[in-house]
Amino acid sequence: MPTTYEYKVRDRAGNLVSGQLIGDSEGLVMTKLREMGMTPIEVKKAKAGLKMEINLRPGHVKMKDLAVFSRQFATMVNSGLPILRALSILGDQTENKELQKVLVQVRLDVEQGASLSGAMDKHPKAFSDLYVAMVKAGETGGVLDNVLLRLADNIEKEVELRRKVKSAMTYPVVVVMLVGLIMSAMLLFVVPQFKSIYAQLGGTLPVPTQILLTASNAVRTYWYVFALFFFGVSFGFRRYKKTDRGRAQVDAVKLKVPVFGSLFHKTALARFSSTLGMLLRSGVPILQALDIVADTVNNKVISRAVGDVQGAVREGESMAKPLSKHGVFPPMVVQMLAVGEETGAVDTMLDKVADFYNSEVSASVDALTSLIEPLMIAIVGGAVGAAVIALYMPMFNIIKLIK
Repeated sequence: MPTTYEYKVRDRAGNLVSGQLIGDSEGLVMTKLREMGMTPIEVKKAKAGLKMEINLRPGHVKMKDLAVFSRQFATMVNSGLPILRALSILGDQTENKELQKVLVQVRLDVEQGASLSGAMDKHPKAFSDLYVAMVKAGETGGVLDNVLLRLADNIEKEVELRRKVKSAMTYPVVVVMLVGLIMSAMLLFVVPQFKSIYAQLGGTLPVPTQILLTASNAVRTYWYVFALFFFGVSFGFRRYKKTDRGRAQVDAVKLKVPVFGSLFHKTALARFSSTLGMLLRSGVPILQALDIVADTVNNKVISRAVGDVQGAVREGESMAKPLSKHGVFPPMVVQMLAVGEETGAVDTMLDKVADFYNSEVSASVDALTSLIEPLMIAIVGGAVGAAVIALYMPMFNIIKLIK
């Protein structure tokens, strides 16, 4: 079992260096240090002490780190470096602790005779089915370095795609939260101060002011009920979303939601096209490729459509015909795929479709950003302005009330 060891060594310049290294035994760690040009002085197991490492997703590896690993691994394999040596070097130099642990275990499995794809398949949180299938195809065809480079490119594109979608979603989410905080602060602290003033003045309050005072009183008195309701709805929604039926309904709504539905749809189509094109180009069998795409496309509506296509292909049909029966796929995608099947260049056509929708996502994000900014400003101003007007409406009658 890999263990973390603390070491003290002398480097080539004679300087005393200390650090930590993951290894299977003290002897193997000392051998590794010597291979790095160090002179071991002391090697011992690291003490756990009171150090606590908070990891909300144990075993998961960030996509950015996985892309860097894939590109470096491809370079080493292309240079003729043995896989075991490459895994050892990459495991030592990566800064991601989870990836480091996984690579140590993968190297041990390969040393014991397992294939690289088989060893990676034991770590689904780090290496997805798509990644494992691509590596297996690269091993079979003897083009592992090219496959790893394609994986790195695909992961980097996926990271960029997610970044664009998040950038479009972050602004409205933050603004909505800000409005909620402002309104909560007004209801809890500001409105009650005006309530005492209104009580001294007497008279009948305007309807908007009465509504605001009632809301303030309800929030102050039953705040725990609102909190429990919010967390209950949030918890229930997450549980429901994890079910097959719930995930399908949520994904269907996401594709139809105003403004953002088009962005989600284009993102899913870009992911479907790029993933399927890369798998087919790397030599993955079409049925296995469709099965992987159905799991990685991240949208249940498109996933079910891909499942229908897989069944049709298994019976000898083309991909384009069953795909045309699902409205989630625009005619352009179906026609491009049909032309690709006729010319024997399905992967090329899918790449063009992916490039088109990637550019569409970029354009949609830019358009949404320019549209959302004034819209959110209007929402914030309207919410806060309405509350302020409701508070100050009775002030207009102060003179009459005093008289």
